[in-house]
Amino acid sequence: MKDTIASISTASGNGAIGIVRISGPKALDIALKLFSCKKLKKNNIEERKMYLGDFSSNGIKDSCLMVYFKAPRSYTGEDMIEFQLHGGRYLCEGVLQEILNSGARLAENGEFSKLAFLNGKMSLDKAEGIIDLIEAESEQEIKAGYELVKGKLFQTVTQIQDQLLEKIALLEMTIDYPEHDDEPLVKNQVENLLEKVKDQIQNLLLNVKYGKTIKSGVNVALVGKTNVGKSSLLNSLLGEERAIVTNIEGTTRDIVKESFVYKGVKFNFIDTAGIRQSDDIVEKLGIEKSKEAMKSADIVLFVVDSSKNFDNEDIEIYNQVKKFKHIVVLNKTDITINQNFQFDNFIEISCLNNMGIESLKEKLYQNSISLSSPNSLVLTNQRHIQALEEALNNIKNLNDISNLSTDILAFELKRLWGILGKITGVSENEKIIDEIFSRFCLGK
Repeated sequence: MKDTIASISTASGNGAIGIVRISGPKALDIALKLFSCKKLKKNNIEERKMYLGDFSSNGIKDSCLMVYFKAPRSYTGEDMIEFQLHGGRYLCEGVLQEILNSGARLAENGEFSKLAFLNGKMSLDKAEGIIDLIEAESEQEIKAGYELVKGKLFQTVTQIQDQLLEKIALLEMTIDYPEHDDEPLVKNQVENLLEKVKDQIQNLLLNVKYGKTIKSGVNVALVGKTNVGKSSLLNSLLGEERAIVTNIEGTTRDIVKESFVYKGVKFNFIDTAGIRQSDDIVEKLGIEKSKEAMKSADIVLFVVDSSKNFDNEDIEIYNQVKKFKHIVVLNKTDITINQNFQFDNFIEISCLNNMGIESLKEKLYQNSISLSSPNSLVLTNQRHIQALEEALNNIKNLNDISNLSTDILAFELKRLWGILGKITGVSENEKIIDEIFSRFCLGK
């Protein structure tokens, strides 16, 4: 008989509600042994109905709710019980222990979701979408995770796999029944399908860069001379004092990283050391890090003191900055503007008076918007991206299909089908499946 597993499914600590979950063949028997409700018996319990009653065992007592999900109409595909308790940590742990004492074992990380996958209740990419939803730090990450949970990628890849299986079957038939002499026709069909599949995969991979931005956020480097207000700007953008601000030149000597979310997009700000000629060894190291940060950033904010003339030092820095996507930020506009240089993409602000900060946030947002269609599927999972890239390379390496033997061509299509199975879970090996579900928390 299969194991019956149990775990606390809500976050650790005290809260309004605590949920303890049981799944497996003994779930209902264990629950009814520990939970009492007027006239409730095994033969009259209704699935998906909340019962108010009492949990009582060895001094662990609570007035709580219990719901029964009958297999296969449950999250795991097995019989499931959920107790909704008062959310005390000691109470939930006590309830769990009594369930374990009654014949269940403690679930491993992600085991409920792994059962759902193994019992055909979810695809592998949907499971990873759930992980993305749990770990999301921005609205864009939530949207991307939700698209996986809704199965958009699964539907696309499964359709490709089904088409490949159809052609594999035709190739196998020509091997088993060579007298029909359909080989040239079948190879032509395979060639047409692979061209179509190649286009589909390339379209999916178009949004990879945007997907990486969603996953990790837009990296923004604050660059400029010393004492132009880079740290003040970072504090103004964050709305709190996170960087040290003084009127002493060269205060920032290392990289300072902070993030915030604006209109669903996460921005990672890197406050760098002021770039200037210096004999100080520590400051020189900071300046080198500034230059490296500028090269790796998605957007560079070139901060300029607008109350002073644009000098040769500014020009030298600007010549480096303009090679990258950038916005010139003219700071200290509360003082008389005394600029002698024209910029194509600039904004005027005053960190002292908090003027222009919201406009700068909007400008950053507009500069970070993807050109891809908002309805297109965005890939954020590196494992999915690698599988698609591997599949694409395999197709590109299949040259002159008409001269390949039928059995080799069938083998290559099977390999392609297997590569795509890394996304859907169809044909995926147990090691990778275990790795994915181990990322879930207990009780999920």
